[in-house]
Amino acid sequence: MLGGPIGALLGVLVGSMVDSNETTETEYRRKLYSGTGSGSKTTTSRTKTTSGDVNISLLVLIACVMKADGRVLKSEVNYIKPYLLKIYGEEGAKEALQMLKSLLQTDIDAVAVSRQIGQHVNYSTRLEIVHMLIKLANTDGEFVQQEEDVIRRISAAMSIQTADLESLLAMYHQAKDPNWAYTILEIEPTATNEEVKKAYRRMAMKYHPDKVANAGEQIKQQATEKFRTINEAYEHIKSLRGLQ
Repeated sequence: MLGGPIGALLGVLVGSMVDSNETTETEYRRKLYSGTGSGSKTTTSRTKTTSGDVNISLLVLIACVMKADGRVLKSEVNYIKPYLLKIYGEEGAKEALQMLKSLLQTDIDAVAVSRQIGQHVNYSTRLEIVHMLIKLANTDGEFVQQEEDVIRRISAAMSIQTADLESLLAMYHQAKDPNWAYTILEIEPTATNEEVKKAYRRMAMKYHPDKVANAGEQIKQQATEKFRTINEAYEHIKSLRGLQ
């Protein structure tokens, strides 16, 4: 997972950061990687990926979204800091934040990075990575077009299905989309009551937090939030239709 575009990118960044302090490159890599979770394995269709792989990859994609509109907002930084603290601890979070700042000043091929993630990370975890990026883009209450464009490119490169992406986006478009509940369940407003029930069961299974249990606590929290929103959407539709 740390080969390819992500490994090359981190190699340059770690090398430059090592030059500025007395920590060796090997020590710095070990510290950054070991701080990313328990190291428990998550089986995917092609390989085995750890929570460390997921978090390092996510850090790169976070930088892509944060600089998409040409500005880095305080609300975005404030959203990321608690996430880094949970993963790395207080000391490690400072180094991770330093790396994020370096990433913000580095040209990143978001498509190449996303394709690499798509090859190594299971689909459920990829969905929650995209979910976190969408939430990051909405921290200031405004989802600008440049951010959405980057997220759509990332999603496509990770082979996320269009309906799944629209379902995630609908979580944050409730105020302007009267059909948000149907979009979240990936059905049309013309769906029958039976189709609504089937869609709810399918989506609840797809986003159950247990599917990403080994991808790290933050990713699991994202899945829990999506799972809760699926239930809200179902209850909203039931209320509209007078269903029990």
